Amino acid sequence: MRKLLLLLLITFHPFSFADNYDGTLDVFESSPDLKPYFDNAYGYAVFPTVGRGGIVVGGSYGKGQVYENGQVAGHVSLAKLSIGFQLGAQVFSEIIFLQDKRAFDEFISNRFEFDASASAVVVVLGAQAQAGTAGSSASAALGSVSTNQVEYGYNKGMAVFLHSLGGLMYEASIGGQKFKYKPLEKNAQTQGL
Repeated sequence: MRKLLLLLLITFHPFSFADNYDGTLDVFESSPDLKPYFDNAYGYAVFPTVGRGGIVVGGSYGKGQVYENGQVAGHVSLAKLSIGFQLGAQVFSEIIFLQDKRAFDEFISNRFEFDASASAVVVVLGAQAQAGTAGSSASAALGSVSTNQVEYGYNKGMAVFLHSLGGLMYEASIGGQKFKYKPLEKNAQTQGL
């Protein structure tokens, strides 16, 4: 456990866990292949920085915001604990598009968890991208070296994309991620208008 903690501290130290939502959204919005998701999704959850690491036992953690019809609806945290073959650490941004109100309500229910087979599409800007969801596969890139392969679609009303910020892990699995949602207080919502 001490080795795991040391590995996580060394890996994540250079990365700020600040709440940079606008910058993170800019990164995802800069991919023209994600435009259909932004244009048509009922809502989405954005995690500017998610840290993941493990040596046999691993975990992930991140804080984010949930948007409903383009407006911040609340805050959300994700956590994942995993046991099995794993080695490494990684920091990434994550966005979860919620296709309709049913998917939105399921996500904010505080009972939602991705099943063990869930994986995400890795969005690599400026380099070749790789794909990996069961429900829809996609990749996105910008610049002269790019592959643009997107099948617009959702898996069970959700589509998940990751953008790596650093580190190295061998897989893009999101299975087992649990979410805890907290709606904004009414005063905070009316002050923002």
